[in-house]
Amino acid sequence: MSNKLLIAVIGATASGKTDLSIKLAQRFRSEIFSADSRQFYKELDIGVARPSTDELSQVRHHFIAHLSIKDSYSAGDFEKEGLKKLATCLTERDTAVLVGGSGLFVTAIVDGLDSFPSVPEKIREGLNKRIDSDGIEALVEELKGVDPESANTIDVTNPRRVIRALEVTLAGGKPFSQYKGQNKKERPFTTVKVAIDWDRVQLYERINQRAEQMFAMGLVEEVKSLIPHRHLNALNTVGYSEVFDYLDGKCSLEDALAKVQQHTRNYAKRQLTWLRKQQDILWVKPDQELNEIVSQIKNRFNA
Repeated sequence: MSNKLLIAVIGATASGKTDLSIKLAQRFRSEIFSADSRQFYKELDIGVARPSTDELSQVRHHFIAHLSIKDSYSAGDFEKEGLKKLATCLTERDTAVLVGGSGLFVTAIVDGLDSFPSVPEKIREGLNKRIDSDGIEALVEELKGVDPESANTIDVTNPRRVIRALEVTLAGGKPFSQYKGQNKKERPFTTVKVAIDWDRVQLYERINQRAEQMFAMGLVEEVKSLIPHRHLNALNTVGYSEVFDYLDGKCSLEDALAKVQQHTRNYAKRQLTWLRKQQDILWVKPDQELNEIVSQIKNRFNA
């Protein structure tokens, strides 16, 4: 077992990961590595619940607003760059903190990415054309038929995720979900995963309240500023798609807010489904004392 510790603060959106990660990083005198792929982009702020200037000033953060939405950046890129920066951190410290709700990017650091079959360009092009002609809903229905597990766990509002699951399934001849978790790689650190265990009703209320706060903070103005870039994949995400519909006159502002809340709750449900399948998570209560959480982490690490 490695004598270096990576604390991975994971969990559903709006569960309080940012606050807990900062407290843990301060306690362990460490740094934070964000694995929230939506917070990578400097143009996205309110709609992705980026940590505030005050929060960012309390602990050194990596992978926050370090890219432009025009940049191409994959989970593979994150794995390589993240491991390099982690190695530097862990030469000076015994502990680092990883935080984020993007399962693929967390997995990239903790376990390494899976190997998938190569996908002929013809298959990818065909799926992209179908997105344009039939809408994402048609592809989601197809995914439910060929790989219900992926349809239940990935973000099915994200065209990139849906196309990726379908193209691998079609190219490889077996469900995308069956390729996952087969190639766990050795890491020079031991990971302890921590998640905050909210009652689902309470979590959904937190999600609803946070969406209201985003609109009050100026989400509509932020999205307006991004209209010239709305074709980019980074903006095909909850909080932005719904406001674009409002700006296009397709729905009222109240409807846009309700849709952001609903789609975020749906996303949280899929995150929780992914989390519940993992056996090695340390679940902590929202009001649990930090000292107790730290003690539990150390016990897991030393076990």
